[in-house]
Amino acid sequence: MQKHRPPHIYLNHQHYFLTAATYHKISYIDNRLKKNLLKDLISHVFNRYNYRLEAWVLLDNHYHLLFQTSLGKYLPKAMATIHGKCAIEFNKIDRKYGRKVWYQYWDYCIRNEADYWRHFNYIHQNPIKHSYIDRINNLSTFQFSSFGNWVKKKGKDWIYGCFRDYSIIDFTREEDNF
Repeated sequence: MQKHRPPHIYLNHQHYFLTAATYHKISYIDNRLKKNLLKDLISHVFNRYNYRLEAWVLLDNHYHLLFQTSLGKYLPKAMATIHGKCAIEFNKIDRKYGRKVWYQYWDYCIRNEADYWRHFNYIHQNPIKHSYIDRINNLSTFQFSSFGNWVKKKGKDWIYGCFRDYSIIDFTREEDNF
């Protein structure tokens, strides 16, 4: 069995940033049905393990999550459940039984508050980075992200303040003003 590099670190009550990619970065998560299936599966499994999902984005060939664990040791089992069940369902939908869907996932322990907010922003600006939308003012139109939930919960001024205060690589155009 091949060891994961770098090794996973499983901590209790820890915030994690997680990226999972499809096999060969093929766009297996390419429609609303599959994205909703994946979103519901992540939510269900995280609830089962008492993990708190705080930010997320689903794209056609990968996704990102920001969450807090309860017991870190369950993360591999949670991810195996998500990817195993998801692969079965995607393959049923596409009539491609036995096809490998997921490559692997990478997890990262959040170091401090600024690190948390930069990853939070990275997740929400990812649809711009990958050209699903063209500007920050259109983020609310991208349905497969927690951005809209945060806008409803805290308001646009709050989330744009996060973008400003904890900036990441800027994917926005000069005329996008927040």
